[in-house]
Amino acid sequence: MGELITEAISIGWPAFAFLTGLLVYCQVRITDPVQRKNALFKTGIGMLCVFLAFIAIANYKNNFYGESRLLPVSLVMITCLTYIMGIYFTNIGALMKIGGAMFFVAAALSGYGNWLPQVEGGFPPPEVKLDFQSMTQQQLADEGEKIIFGGLGQSKVQGAIGKGQCPLCHGFNQGFLSERAPNLWGIPDRSHERLKHELYYMDNPTARPTVQKEAFDGSGTATNGQEYIAESHACPSCFVVPGFGVKGTNDTESPMPRIHKPPISLTLGELAAVDTWLYVRQGMEAPTYDEIEVSYEKFVPEADRPQASEGDDAAAGGVLATGEEPITDLFMKAGCPACHTIPGIEGATGKVGPLLLEGSNAPQRLKDPAYKGHAQSTREYITESILNPSMYVVQDFPDNQMPKDFGQKLSAGAVNKIVDYLSSLKQGQELPALEAFN
Repeated sequence: MGELITEAISIGWPAFAFLTGLLVYCQVRITDPVQRKNALFKTGIGMLCVFLAFIAIANYKNNFYGESRLLPVSLVMITCLTYIMGIYFTNIGALMKIGGAMFFVAAALSGYGNWLPQVEGGFPPPEVKLDFQSMTQQQLADEGEKIIFGGLGQSKVQGAIGKGQCPLCHGFNQGFLSERAPNLWGIPDRSHERLKHELYYMDNPTARPTVQKEAFDGSGTATNGQEYIAESHACPSCFVVPGFGVKGTNDTESPMPRIHKPPISLTLGELAAVDTWLYVRQGMEAPTYDEIEVSYEKFVPEADRPQASEGDDAAAGGVLATGEEPITDLFMKAGCPACHTIPGIEGATGKVGPLLLEGSNAPQRLKDPAYKGHAQSTREYITESILNPSMYVVQDFPDNQMPKDFGQKLSAGAVNKIVDYLSSLKQGQELPALEAFN
């Protein structure tokens, strides 16, 4: 407040000097006591109004370019001074009261607008391509945490999920009981034990009882702990930890997607960052970046390696999809195929979440006595499931697996397009033409 008063005086000192002179004039030249008292009073009111006016100007000047929401205070001050002048200066009272009413409406609208959540405009941040290879181990580990959990320090936040989407199924804390996938605490040490498992068949991958024997023909199997981690990411079904296979497959198929493939599409640099975090967070020395990269090159053919794009920042937490994308790209950007099977969408064969045949599923679930949501129609149910997935949890699928921030990461147009497509999928009916949703 002191800064505003100083600023007001620096701006309005000529007006203050004039009014001070007027006060002296009233004191010296006006001899009639009643007139002198009246003149002194009105001069004082005038000084107060001028003071308020320049305080309002100073407040406006100081806060115009900042993040403060105090700009409407200037309009409130001007509203007050116009009403004061309207009361005591009767010859211009009507004009001041009309002006006061106008400023009051402007102050109310401005205050409401400043009360609403603000979106900062301006130019987008400069695009930066991360150079994983030149990072220290700690820097790599920090990027790995961002990829897994969506931000630095988010590994301690329940429900935090990043680009890699790993926490949808895996636990990362010691003693945590994972239901859908192994707990990755201790994986740097445990990976060596996996190589000795009777069903791993290190020297004879064709003997594996799994649906996929090798990452690709001739790739072979892992020979050390880091290669095992790389193979698990590139070919999750090459070896399935007992008890964590797709239901009904007798642990011959993993529900985990290949994370170098869409919709996750981690680059080798991002995979190296993830693996480095798995070591560093337990106080262990991680393999070098080059060693980790070589381990992935063994199981990911060059043609299948996603390339980093300009501005591809693992920590980015902005909008995933705007709704302008073709429907297949929209589902990929949202990450739905990593967990769900979506008829008609190529690559959408996830097993973690339920089959999204929502044109048939939604009406049945709305009738379920266990349904406690607020939807009244198929479209409302699908929208509710996207924005508030815990409102109704499909039987045999645990709660808190699906991210709860799609309301922030998908535009309204993207949600509507997803709802349009999913509501058109019905049991026994022909799949809709994708072109109709592009």
